[in-house]
Amino acid sequence: MPQKSLPTMKDVAQEAGVALGTVSKVFNGIPVGDSYRLRVEAAAKKLGYQVNQYARGLRASKTYTVAVILPGVDHPFFAALAQHLCTALTQRDHRMLLYVTASRPDIEQRCVTMVQQNRVDGIIGLTYNSLTVDEDLPFVGIDRSFRADIPCVAADNYGGGRLAAEKLLELGCKHLAFLRTGSASPGETDKRGDGFEAVCRARQVPYETLRRNDGEDGPEVFREFFRARMTDGELDIDGIFCSTDLLAWRVQGILGELGLRVPEDVQIIGFDGIRRFGAEELYCSTIVQPVRKIAETSVDLLLAPDRSKTPALVCLPVSYAPGGTTREEKEAL
Repeated sequence: MPQKSLPTMKDVAQEAGVALGTVSKVFNGIPVGDSYRLRVEAAAKKLGYQVNQYARGLRASKTYTVAVILPGVDHPFFAALAQHLCTALTQRDHRMLLYVTASRPDIEQRCVTMVQQNRVDGIIGLTYNSLTVDEDLPFVGIDRSFRADIPCVAADNYGGGRLAAEKLLELGCKHLAFLRTGSASPGETDKRGDGFEAVCRARQVPYETLRRNDGEDGPEVFREFFRARMTDGELDIDGIFCSTDLLAWRVQGILGELGLRVPEDVQIIGFDGIRRFGAEELYCSTIVQPVRKIAETSVDLLLAPDRSKTPALVCLPVSYAPGGTTREEKEAL
């Protein structure tokens, strides 16, 4: 029995009762009258016609594919970011190629080089190291600026640090601390501590900081930081801002080992807005990043027809959400 051939654009045009050029315009996103578009879409659905993206890409010198580079997807924030990027690209009729680098500079650069050799329409990257990027390849960085012509999308890290300090003071804290772990390469996230310290200085509030790069000494350095500030079983510090929710969770465990209660003895605010299982309760009181908006903005900038007026930095607003590590009711879910 002969195999039934797949429907063509010509078949769709005949079924819809329109010209072949009208069908081509609909499938290539060129505006036509709503009545024509609806007839073409209905005919394509009835016949089971699917657009050949490869052939479409050859005609338009595009692949309709975007590479996304992330440190990993085992961290809830990165997993949520990957999900929102995939959704935003799908809505723009693009596919996502995901590369996971474990934050290693050699793997990050290898991914960029590999992507440049294999045709894609651009890269969206959240990386922890400086990279060399081809000037002809559209690139959007998240949390890190590479060059003036490469846009960077970030949450308002400086404002978030200020908000954390102001909230801890509002909740009655008298002696604050900022704790940080992260990349040794400069990035937008460094501004979290800068904003925090600015409020402490302006309010003339005593504060201390401990900034460590990833891989430096591990959790023991934080234990020693707290032990050195304890007198008769009490900690001099009563309010802590951590650079990430993950660090806040680890610090809470360390304080528990030292016999200190959170939030009764020490209040903690993290940064990211991570929720258990992606949608349930927060891990800690936190400065919430607008992860969906970060993803959508990154896609919009990358796929913009005219990138000549693209801003060097797009800074998106953050918000505060209580999550049990400060002395107030948890956020209603």
